[in-house]
Amino acid sequence: MYRIGEFSKICRVPVSALRYYSDLGLLPPESIDPESGYRYYSAGQLPRLNRILALKDLGLSLEEISAILDEDLPAGELRGMLRLKRAEIGQRVSEEQARLARVENRLRMIESEDRMPDQEIVLKELEDVPVVSIREVLSNPQDVGMLIADGYSALMPAGIMPIGACFSIYHDPEFDPTALDVEIAYPVAETVTDVPDTPGGRSFERRVVRGGRAAVTIHQGPYDMIDQVYTRIGKWISDHELQIAGEPQEAYLTAPDDPGGPVTEIRFPVA
Repeated sequence: MYRIGEFSKICRVPVSALRYYSDLGLLPPESIDPESGYRYYSAGQLPRLNRILALKDLGLSLEEISAILDEDLPAGELRGMLRLKRAEIGQRVSEEQARLARVENRLRMIESEDRMPDQEIVLKELEDVPVVSIREVLSNPQDVGMLIADGYSALMPAGIMPIGACFSIYHDPEFDPTALDVEIAYPVAETVTDVPDTPGGRSFERRVVRGGRAAVTIHQGPYDMIDQVYTRIGKWISDHELQIAGEPQEAYLTAPDDPGGPVTEIRFPVA
């Protein structure tokens, strides 16, 4: 038998943790001296303690560990708990990786603020464009690609060939990445009138996107770095004493998987 301090040295677990496990009923002492109150543990308790530590390291709560150890859960139920825990950890890893990407993107924005020449942004007169378009409120900016693909999946089999790069129009009064009001416009000939619904069940609208003066620039690179382009355009518009006069557009000049990387034209209507 070992006193709690000796047992702590053997199993390399702090005495405070052993007392806490005892209070929870996870690992009560083998015996307690009624006179001194000393707690005694046996070597036979080491396997149970090792299971507690192993399950805790997997991210299980002490309540979950108690259920596993005391209720003698069937192997199938234990596998289910561990698979659920694996999914939770995977979700956290994905969220942290996305957060890391945003931090790196923000660092690149800060580093490039004073190094981007104004000549990259020009004033341009956009022409009126006849389009067929689909519009939807998306809960994730990454779903824009899905919306574009759904539109093409209806147009191409129907023999409707866009006569220019498709572009998105962001109708949001303010930016909310969990509720993006996005319209995907496909330039088509004026003779196109009958367009089938998309495989995703979306209907096209036939309309004309009005042109006009716009601040325009080209972004060559990943879509997740496009925030810094918006920042530059916003500063350029302010520096040139202009005002935003409509919804921003993103024209996709290449496919996302193009060997040369994506090329996107950013347009801000101005007055």
